[in-house]
Formats: sequence, structure tokens, C-alpha cells
Amino acid sequence: MPRISFLRLALALAILAIAPFAAMAQDVLNGIAAVVNDEVITFSQVRELVGAKEQGARQQFQGEMLVEKIKEIRLQAINDLIDRQLILQEFKKQKFQIPDYFINDRVNTIIREEFGGDRQAFLRTIEAQGYTLDRFKDLERDKIIVQEMTRSAVKQNVIIPESQVEQFYKENISEFSTDEEIKLRMIAIKKGDSSAAQRRLTEEIRAKIADGVEFGEMAHMYSNHSTQDQFGDWGWINKKVLNEDLTKAAFSLKPGEVSQVLEIGDTYYLLFVEAKKAGTQRPFKEVRDDIEKRLIQMERQKLRQEWLQRLRKKAFIKMY
Repeated sequence: MPRISFLRLALALAILAIAPFAAMAQDVLNGIAAVVNDEVITFSQVRELVGAKEQGARQQFQGEMLVEKIKEIRLQAINDLIDRQLILQEFKKQKFQIPDYFINDRVNTIIREEFGGDRQAFLRTIEAQGYTLDRFKDLERDKIIVQEMTRSAVKQNVIIPESQVEQFYKENISEFSTDEEIKLRMIAIKKGDSSAAQRRLTEEIRAKIADGVEFGEMAHMYSNHSTQDQFGDWGWINKKVLNEDLTKAAFSLKPGEVSQVLEIGDTYYLLFVEAKKAGTQRPFKEVRDDIEKRLIQMERQKLRQEWLQRLRKKAFIKMY
């Protein structure tokens, strides 16, 4: 495959990203994004593919991050279109054909299953999306070709050795495990200008709790933490939530136990563990089939990429 001019590609993508604000936007958007052998991929095809993803990106990102994300989305779309074009060309090269009646049956199935058999509703919908019926049929034909060519090129009877399934389980054991958790309440008293006085206050609060006053009531009354309005409630947490010192102290408590006064940084703490849940680990036999299915999918994806790379090596590809 010839070397791609990444500078030219970057410039083209940058122009595409700001095209709606440029005077010559329409000319740019209808320009050439890539050439695959003797066939052209246009920027309008790229737009057709990335519409929903770009809308999602605009809801999540702003400014320079948005520009970079849109470039990333459009670059991926161009590569996907190149792959699709290579597969379609390989189909033609092999002189395969799909009968028209097969495409018509596909369209009729869509009308029946997605539009309740209402052909006019279907036609109105594709027209609103900017498609003619012939264009829609062409797109469906291309989808079928890509699916069937991929199925033919990538073997379906992938076999994963049992040892590989077991190894995946061992290497990803955390994925099949749940951490030990505690249901925690906390009181945090800032030292302020009088550390000794605040420590005495914390000791007094602990004494009241030991005499039967509800921990949550004391937290609501005295705590300087953001959980004050929640009566000091942190809910269920694992060992990744708090800092190391608080985690060690909290997870050493038994259910129903209140900690001693803890001095950490500029704050005194009291911790109360309401309940505990032990960590669990799903046994291998319970997750074995799911792991095997995942590994089969990963292997098929790898085979697909290798096949596409072979097609790319034989092709002339130029990205603008």
C-alpha cells in the first residue's frame, strides 16, 4: 500500500471539521476524501456515516476537544469506508452477483417488520433521511455483500483451546470478582484554630454515641463533611473510595462498631460501619462459556483485520 500523506489528511479533516462555518463549505464537503483503486470516497459519504456519532460528541465535548474528537470520528469513518470499498471491489473481482429479487425481499422484510407492512410510511421515512428507494436498495445490497464476504473470508468454526479459556479467567480474575464492601457513616470535624478543643468535641461526640445516641444524628449535627445532610451516610463502598488511612480503619471495624477518634491531616474522624458484605468470586465453571464466546469473537475480529490488511496491501489507496 502506498504511503499516505498524513499532512494532507490532517488538513482535509480540519477543513471538514470547520466546513459548516466556511464560505466554500459545500465544495469541500462534496470533495474527495479518499481513492480506493479507481473508485472515489467523498466527504458526503463520510458525513452520511458519522452523523449520529458527531451529534453525540457535540453533547459531550467543547472547543479544541470537540474538534479533535470530530477529526477522530471522521478519520475512523474514512477507514471504514475504505474497508467497505475494498470488500465490494473484491466481490466484483470474484464476479459474484446478488439477484434483484433477493434485495427486494430484504426491503419487503424491513417494511413488514419495522413499518407494520405500511409501504408508504417506509417511503416517507427514507425520503426524510435523504434516500431514494433505489439508493436505499443499493445500500442494502452493499450491506449484504460486506456481511457475506466477511463471513466467507473469516472462518466461523473457531476453536479456542481450553487452556486459553482458563488462562483468560486467571489473568482477568478481577472482572469476575466483587470487592469486599462496607456500609459506612462518617463524622468529620475540622481542627480549625483550636485543635485540642475540636478533639475534645470529637471525643464527646463518640461518648454520646456510646451512650446510645444515633451516629447519624451526631453526624447531621456536627460533621463538617459534605455528607452532613445525609446524616454522614456514604452508602456501600469498597476499598477504592477512601484514602489509605481511612480505608484501613474503616475495613477493620465490625458491623455496629464505632472507630476511635482518628486524626488524619487537618481533620478528626469517627467512622461507623453499619454492615459488611464479603467479596465474592464467580467460579470458572459459571463463566467459562461466556469467556469462550468472547475469545471466539476476538479471534474472528483478528482474522477479519488480517483479511482486510491483505486486501489493503494489494490495493492503491490514497487519503486526502
